[in-house]
Amino acid sequence: MPELYRVLVVDDDIAHRTMLRTLVGGWGYDIVDADDGEAAIAAVQDQPVDLVLMDIRMVRVSGIEALEQIKTINPVIPIVLMTAYASVEMAVDALKKGAYDYLIKPLDFDKLRLTLQRALEHIRLKTENRQLKQQLAGGYQSADVIGSSPAMMRLMETVGQVAVSEATVMVTGESGTGKELVAAAIHHNSPRKNGPFIKVNCAAITETLLESELFGHEKGAFTGADRRKEGRFVQADGGSLFLDEVGEMPVSMQVKLLRVLQERELTRVGGEQLISVDVRLIVATNQDLAQMVKAGAFREDLYYRLNVVELKTPPLRARREDIPLLAAYFLTRFAEKNRKSVEWFSPRAMDLLIRHAWPGNVRELMNTIERAVVLAKSACLDERDFASLAANGHEVDAALSGGASPADIPLEQIEREAIINTLASADGNKSEAARRLGITRKTLREKLKKYNLPL
Repeated sequence: MPELYRVLVVDDDIAHRTMLRTLVGGWGYDIVDADDGEAAIAAVQDQPVDLVLMDIRMVRVSGIEALEQIKTINPVIPIVLMTAYASVEMAVDALKKGAYDYLIKPLDFDKLRLTLQRALEHIRLKTENRQLKQQLAGGYQSADVIGSSPAMMRLMETVGQVAVSEATVMVTGESGTGKELVAAAIHHNSPRKNGPFIKVNCAAITETLLESELFGHEKGAFTGADRRKEGRFVQADGGSLFLDEVGEMPVSMQVKLLRVLQERELTRVGGEQLISVDVRLIVATNQDLAQMVKAGAFREDLYYRLNVVELKTPPLRARREDIPLLAAYFLTRFAEKNRKSVEWFSPRAMDLLIRHAWPGNVRELMNTIERAVVLAKSACLDERDFASLAANGHEVDAALSGGASPADIPLEQIEREAIINTLASADGNKSEAARRLGITRKTLREKLKKYNLPL
């Protein structure tokens, strides 16, 4: 836990605020202050805070309003409210909206000190999870798609509209944003949900084997083909077929895929019999296929055949309000998996997670939480468990801390940092780094050349 806890004191009464600074600071806390709720919200956005001690009645933005805003920024921060105008209704309202406790002015200093100690020592994720679960219940969760942010709600609303149709769907977005999970959500909410959901990573299969993988082969079709094999299209009959990294598909295979989509029938490699298939196709890519079409690397007719409906998965930096939900989900999942008694995040640890740029998106967050859980020495994950986030912020974090919006940071800059950080965490192993980034080793090599990084 932090050696010196930082307490944000918020009161528009300068005399009372000064007294609290002196009193609470004398108990060994690092004190920062704000003169109203609006300034308190800004303070929490600007720096890590371990606890907020805040008056309710303030002129511009009340303590209740500030409480709600702060909880959307970092739901783990305990907030203790103060008021000279006590009422049961006000107390109940404050606690319902996430206040840790509620103190009456004039303050009982012994009770105040005890309240601060208890809040900082015993606020656990299990307690905060009541609020997180309420948020999650209001959001969308399907096949591990978690989020209540506007970006995710818009995406999943569109998923619901698209799922009931038979349209081919193209899911686009950066690596690690959950494109496969969106594809699964489409299938499981469609009329085909009782049929198979078959997945193929086009980048993970060599060109010579991809045709057999998709369409199957007859016995003796090639060396090693000692028996007939049904392809993924036949296996997905009556259900959905998900082709991931479709941009990596060779042009020769693109022609054959287009024919199957047009004719709804195929032949096995080495065979002549026409086989009818009833398959709903969902594809995903992290590449700009429109640009690949212009460059002659992807067939235009296939592009339009696949891109009937396009769904864009937002990067994690564009939905930071979902980070606490995702972090809580992964913490529970990996604690159970690894039989670890890890139960909560400290406010500063959550602050680090929220502020990080996450160039590797949800996949990077998941790996970060799993590593922290595996190496945890206590039930609480604090900022030391995420030291790599603070150490490896580089230019991206510097830009964010300087007030830049994540949307203002060039994607190339974020991608370059993701590659550098992932290679470092993989000890320079390019195959492992490519796996963690969700790209092929060939694509990683191309990006190393692009960004003038060592090959």
